Amino acid sequence: MIETHAHIYDEQFQEDKELMLARAKAVGVKEIWMPNCNSGTIAGMLSMEEENPEYCMPMMGLHPCYVKEDFKEELALVSSWLDKRSFKMIGEIGLDFYWDLAFVKEQEDAFLSQLALAKKYNIPICIHSRNSKKNEHNAIIRCCELIEGFAWEGLRGIFHCFSGNLEEAKRVISLNFLVGIGGVATFKNGGLDKVLPYLSLDNIVLETDSPYLAPVPHRGKRNEVSYIDLVADRVAFLMTIDKSEVIERTSANAVKLIS
Repeated sequence: MIETHAHIYDEQFQEDKELMLARAKAVGVKEIWMPNCNSGTIAGMLSMEEENPEYCMPMMGLHPCYVKEDFKEELALVSSWLDKRSFKMIGEIGLDFYWDLAFVKEQEDAFLSQLALAKKYNIPICIHSRNSKKNEHNAIIRCCELIEGFAWEGLRGIFHCFSGNLEEAKRVISLNFLVGIGGVATFKNGGLDKVLPYLSLDNIVLETDSPYLAPVPHRGKRNEVSYIDLVADRVAFLMTIDKSEVIERTSANAVKLIS
């Protein structure tokens, strides 16, 4: 399996990161993709890569929750890192309307700036799209609108931690994006039981978003990469497909995306 989204540099893993990686390898995880958040997470992320080359793969980007008054300085740092070396993806980027609506315009500006970087370096992007608490502001739809307005046919990537409806999933897929499926698929009211049966495995990748959003039966506890095995189980169940095929095809989708 390829774990397409895990914050394994997070301080929650400091005490047992080697054991955590060993558990991931034990369930068959062959790569872990690490999204960046902001300037404060780069050092830890790159340290994980240095300690585990060809296994822990970093992205570079500015997470929407970290878009504040200084976002242009943060974006300048993202751009400088992309000039220095290669990254598999730009991420995670996007829109978050859940915690705070004070910087929506800045989030959109940051998102568009990073779409331009994706075009400049011709690499895929990893999108974070979280709605407001009462679903008054739909981040998935707004990200799609901005992508459509950007109008670069080469734009591609993953809508990570997808928790939208079937119509939204189809719109994401129509824009040449993959749907990232994680622990939400195991939640009783997660809604993906009404989405996954109607999608093709060709449009899906697996993730955990560790240390967040642990799947059932670990919900509410620290998530970790090895729990991606539970996500694969759930996808296989909902799509009535053998787990081995889920693993093979979602991994192939991930490889194709960054090839």
